[in-house]
Amino acid sequence: MARGKLITLEGGEGAGKTTLIRGLTKALAARGIDVVVTREPGGTPGAELLRDILLNGDVQRWSSRTEALLMYAARVDHVERRIKPALDCGAWVICDRFADSTRAYQGVGGGLKAEEIEELRHFALGEFGADLTLIVDIDPEEGLARTLARGEKATRFEKFDSGYHARLRQAFLDIAAEEPERCAVLDGMQPAEAVLENAMALIDARLSTAA
Repeated sequence: MARGKLITLEGGEGAGKTTLIRGLTKALAARGIDVVVTREPGGTPGAELLRDILLNGDVQRWSSRTEALLMYAARVDHVERRIKPALDCGAWVICDRFADSTRAYQGVGGGLKAEEIEELRHFALGEFGADLTLIVDIDPEEGLARTLARGEKATRFEKFDSGYHARLRQAFLDIAAEEPERCAVLDGMQPAEAVLENAMALIDARLSTAA
């Protein structure tokens, strides 16, 4: 049985990743692909417990260093218990956020050095990583306005100031520029149908899924 593929979605708050994941799941399933949808932090019972303490509470509840360690504790459990087993069974995994979010949020946003984040990533995951990363780019103010319009409770990260969210946006764009063979940027300001169409075109071109 052929190994599955890992597709990760990245971007700032309110970028439309959830809507895109629903569309991708439906489109890939229509081609006979077994799709597993998951998220970070989270995806396993243990990782979901860590998600709760990471996303809730006061903005200053954790330092960036503590956040990075907690994120990777959750990520290792997630990879070992859910992502790798699904890939080994031939399923395609679509994950809402992965290692790039730690590079952006705790690295650029939180001030940790890039080499520290990379050392942590290598220790935790070795050479394991995404086959394709789709970065949904959106103006941070528009993204945060979308989350408020949906009536969702703000997470710790959504409560950070506008400068923090501007750094996140640039961090994701820089990651895409540094690793163009793995990453692609989607315009999150486009209608959801157009974002999905562009995403599927990238998947077809890079992962050869066209029917």
